[in-house]
Amino acid sequence: MDRKPLATVIIAAGKGKRMKNPEIAKVLYQVDGRPMIDYVVSLALKLDSSKTIVVVGHQRDLVVKHVAGKFGPRVTFVEQREQLGTGHAVLQAEGELEGFVDDVLVLSGDVPRLSEETLLKLISKHRASRVVATILTAEVQNASGYGRILRQKNGSVERIVEDRDADKNEKLVKEINSGIYVFEKVELFHALRTLHAHNVQNEYYLTDVFEDFWKKGLSVSAVKAKDPHEVRGVNTPEELMEARRAYSKAFSLTRRSRD
Repeated sequence: MDRKPLATVIIAAGKGKRMKNPEIAKVLYQVDGRPMIDYVVSLALKLDSSKTIVVVGHQRDLVVKHVAGKFGPRVTFVEQREQLGTGHAVLQAEGELEGFVDDVLVLSGDVPRLSEETLLKLISKHRASRVVATILTAEVQNASGYGRILRQKNGSVERIVEDRDADKNEKLVKEINSGIYVFEKVELFHALRTLHAHNVQNEYYLTDVFEDFWKKGLSVSAVKAKDPHEVRGVNTPEELMEARRAYSKAFSLTRRSRD
């Protein structure tokens, strides 16, 4: 991989309302005996990130205590005091990235199955394409609820259409936005500072920065994950059980291959 400096911002501030237990931060739920956040931080460190920043919010002290105890000074924390969306969460890392002018990888703390191979492919594509941002996508059979990726003939991304806004033809698109990205740092934070909360939730969405890029005529590329299960986040108890079963199955297969 290109050795240009890379910073990783991990969003781990959400309340995880659908997990139905406000006493525990969503990213601290365990998969295969480890909190989900461990998988994501470990991955960032494997990529040799110059900076690894975890954005904390709900149950901040518990998340900081666990991650700092596990990974030490290699990880920095910033706080999102109000839960104002993913765009607002990433904006909190701007101060920590002052003077850092290269690429910023954005990960979610609740996506434990993501692989190093997939992220290396994402970063390599971003740098080879010389674009402002690269999106990790996946092709799924049931894309309901996900933002659809609409591409131009040359393969670059033309639009991201949210499920609620998609027309009949757009709903047929199976390529979805995973919420995992690499950005050129300067343009990312310029766009984040111009965001508006034009929604019922009064939140600032990270996906809205792409509209700013396209208005400026900046190009956005995308890389499709080989295994769509890698990009599955954990938002409900059912999805947590699915992630646990997947790890249990993978462990069983590995053990059999060694026997």
